[in-house]
Amino acid sequence: MTTPDDIAAHVKRLYHAEQWPIGTIAMTLGIHHSAVQRILDQENAIKARSPRPSMIDPYVPFIVATLEKYPQLTASRVYHMIRERGYPGSESHFRSLIAPYRPRPAAEAFLRLRTLPGEQGQVDWAAFGQIEIGKAKRPLMGFVMVLSYSRKIFLRFCLDARMANFLWAHRAAFDAFVGVPRVLLYDNLKSAVIQREGAAIRFNPEILKFAGHYRYEPRPVAVARGNQKGRVERAIRYIRDSFFAGRRFTDLADLNAQAETWCQGIATDRPCPEDRSLTVGAAFRQEQGSLMALPDAPYPTEERIEVRAGKTPYIRFDSNDYASPHTHVQRTLTVFADHQRVRITDGPKLLATHARSDDRGAPIEDDAPRQRLLEAKQNARQHRSTDRLRRRCPPRRTSSARPPHGVTP
Repeated sequence: MTTPDDIAAHVKRLYHAEQWPIGTIAMTLGIHHSAVQRILDQENAIKARSPRPSMIDPYVPFIVATLEKYPQLTASRVYHMIRERGYPGSESHFRSLIAPYRPRPAAEAFLRLRTLPGEQGQVDWAAFGQIEIGKAKRPLMGFVMVLSYSRKIFLRFCLDARMANFLWAHRAAFDAFVGVPRVLLYDNLKSAVIQREGAAIRFNPEILKFAGHYRYEPRPVAVARGNQKGRVERAIRYIRDSFFAGRRFTDLADLNAQAETWCQGIATDRPCPEDRSLTVGAAFRQEQGSLMALPDAPYPTEERIEVRAGKTPYIRFDSNDYASPHTHVQRTLTVFADHQRVRITDGPKLLATHARSDDRGAPIEDDAPRQRLLEAKQNARQHRSTDRLRRRCPPRRTSSARPPHGVTP
């Protein structure tokens, strides 16, 4: 099969080596003479051509010197500077001409970091859109922890990235690994770092207490240095492509059950990036003995907030109304919540316990407190009727003095 490249090579050989005229070549090869001419023109097109003069040429030394001294100067500002020096062109044309003269930062080289078994883990949140629960659309957040040596992945989905879920997911990851790495790398998220000025870091007090309980070092990466926790960044991309894309699930519990199966199956059976002869599962079995042991008691991760009970016997928590005793209205109460239940307390006294709802705007109540409130209202209504009758019909006063003998009172 003759290709265009074969024809072009044949035309060049006949024209230069055999000295055939263009018409003879066209007739012999069965192609149009203009096609022969086009092939020869393309061959001769590579000739040195003197560049056309440009309006910017007289100003190039000034532009180069200015941008070397002020590399962040905008093209608009440079244009106005040379406009004052006599440049006649338009700003839009100038923008297309100035780009080659702007100094470029040198490309940065990165080292491949290696860690010892059990030495380091990396943590991050990833957004996965929204999930519908009842009438509510809640954000779907994925908590990801990766062991840097074996690349073992822990994945757990939550409905927000608040501190309670952050710590709860940490604890679940440590339980899944049956151990704790000595260092955890974080991005500069508010759950870990409250404030940062250069090397001065102000940690979130709650994460410091949690890290002290599990005896690991929380270590934030440098600002705008996502490459320092590249293992968890790549794990998140892998999760999006291998697990979440096209995934169907009924609710959050079903999604987390599927995530756990995937982490123990497909994600564990893949080749380990550090040693392709091992799977992630085999590398994790080597690493597991180097992890720090879990403490005797887990860290309490219940969410604790103070709420104000209004005139009605309900308190508002996470956009839902939970019933509380009618005897404790118009006062400040304390709510303790985990993923299964919500407890309402007044100091040390437990007032009510409810199953937690992930819906929004839903009233959560049971029949017993409501019945007690109705009975109290009915009793109060009876007393109010008696009091109203007494006010309208005052009692008759009687004298204590005895009437004279023989006189009927």
